[in-house]
This record gives sequence, structure tokens and C-alpha cells, in this order.
Amino acid sequence: MAVYTEVTDEALAEFLTHYNIGSMVAFRGIAEGVENSNYALKTTQGDFILTLYEKRVDPADLPWFLGLMEHLAAHGLSCPLPVRARDGKNLNPLAGKIAAITTFLPGVWPRRVLVEHCEPLGAALAKLHLTGAGFAPTRANALAPDAWAELLAKSAPRADSVQPGLGGELAQMLHGIVANWPRNLPTGHIHADLFPDNVFFLDGEISGLIDFYFACTDIYAYDIAICLNAWCFEKDFSFNVTKSRALLRGYMAHRALSEAETAALPVLAQGAAMRFLLTRLYDWLNTPPGAMVTPKDPLDYYRRLRFHNAAQGPAAYGL
Repeated sequence: MAVYTEVTDEALAEFLTHYNIGSMVAFRGIAEGVENSNYALKTTQGDFILTLYEKRVDPADLPWFLGLMEHLAAHGLSCPLPVRARDGKNLNPLAGKIAAITTFLPGVWPRRVLVEHCEPLGAALAKLHLTGAGFAPTRANALAPDAWAELLAKSAPRADSVQPGLGGELAQMLHGIVANWPRNLPTGHIHADLFPDNVFFLDGEISGLIDFYFACTDIYAYDIAICLNAWCFEKDFSFNVTKSRALLRGYMAHRALSEAETAALPVLAQGAAMRFLLTRLYDWLNTPPGAMVTPKDPLDYYRRLRFHNAAQGPAAYGL
């Protein structure tokens, strides 16, 4: 469930008086996502998404997120466009939180990833990287490798309750990943969370990319590695190299990868798996009973990490 903050009809009606998008026709919570409260909003002028930003999002980062989205949308990438109020602001208070309205994107995300989804996904990711290059402000990745040791330390005392020996094994793996992490690869703005539920398809084509609230300035190929983890493993955690090859083919049709980027892909994929394993492990151990959000099993990414550790170079990903 992704509605943490309830909004009354009266509060919303007053909020909308600050915008030029008409009056409310319909309003309902969206039961997907885990970070913010999201509502589908229909007004007399069309369909929109209302987002209330919850405690895990730093308010100081919001202008950068929305600025990046405005830049990408203005340059042809299909992503939500923040709607500005009459006074020009795209962030305004509602129900005790900071809120934004964005345009609605048609389409649905793939509940079952097929090979034919992967090449368009790779192409869209490359276009995001290329388009984002024109957005001058930067944002450091708050979940970069230098943050992983602290994140693991928060879970280490209880990690073995999830799987015997997990804490020590993760500490050893993490040491190796950080020691081998590439430092001089091409960087720019990345999505950093482009899971299937953040990509909409319509009539076989990508109709939009959403949820830019982990976006940051980091290694482009790391964004590819995140997608390989999220899109190319089957339910039994086997790696589908056909999907990987399609994703990489779609990406490289628009942005070529250097030899250094392809050589670094295994360790980048290890790091991407470790990052999501650690955040899921923390949530698994710290989400209170009865919470509206069901934590995701961190061992899903442990199994992915084991594959990447055994990968014999870029060939394991179809290169």
C-alpha cells in the first residue's frame, strides 16, 4: 500500500485552487510503490498524479528531482511533467506534507518481463542518459558504495536471523566489491531504480518512465547493472542471457559502451545487487508488524549476487 497520508476532499479542493487544472472529479489512492503517498487525480481538465513526499525523501532533494523531470520531459523523454501552480511553484504544502502534481502517463508496467520488453528498456535507458546530460545541476548518490558498509552495520546484528552466516558473508562480499569498484567510468544523471514497475508499456512500446526519487549523478553503466538485476532474472533466479543481450543491444544502439564499461559490468552488477540486498535487509528487519508496506525478501538479491560473483567477465551478460 502506498498511501501513508490521507487527504480530505476539502483539503484537496483548497489545494487545487492554486493550480490551473480545473476542479476535482475523482480522487483515489494508488496501492503501489513504497516511498511516497500517491493518488490518481482526475479533474475537469484531465488526469494527473498527486504525490505527497514521506519521511524517506529529503525535502532538500525535491527541487533537483523535479527539475530533472522537467528537463527530460522538455527534451522528448516520456516521463511525468511536474505541474506548476499559478505562482510558478511545483512544490506546495498539503496535509502536513510537501506535495506535487505531475501529468498522468498512460500504459501499464509488465507484471511478467518478456524478452521483447528488454530491448526497448535498454533504448529508453540510453536516451535518459543522453538527454539528462544537458541538465547541469548534480546530485550525489546517497546509496553509493561508500554508504553500504554503514547500511550493513545497521542490520548485521540480526542478519543471521534471515539466513545463518549471512552477516559475515555479506561483509566479505562487500569488501571485495568496494575494493574493485571502478572510479573513472563515464558518469551523468541516472535513474538508479528502473525496475519493471517504473516503466509503462502501451501497445508494445514504452509509454513512460516514472519514479525518479532515487535519481542521482553516478556511473552510467551502474544504471545498466541495476536493470540487469531487475529485468533479466527468472523466478527461479536463473539469469536469462537472452534478455540481457536484448537490453544491452537496445542500449548500445543509442549509446556505445567503452571497453572499460563492459569490463566493469560484473562488479557493477555485484554492487547493484548488494545495494538492493542491503536496503531490503534493513526494511525486512525493521518494518513493524501491521505496517501498510510489506517488506521485500532480501534473499532474492542474495541469489542474484551469487550469480554475479561467479560471472566470468562480460560474456556472462551476453557481450
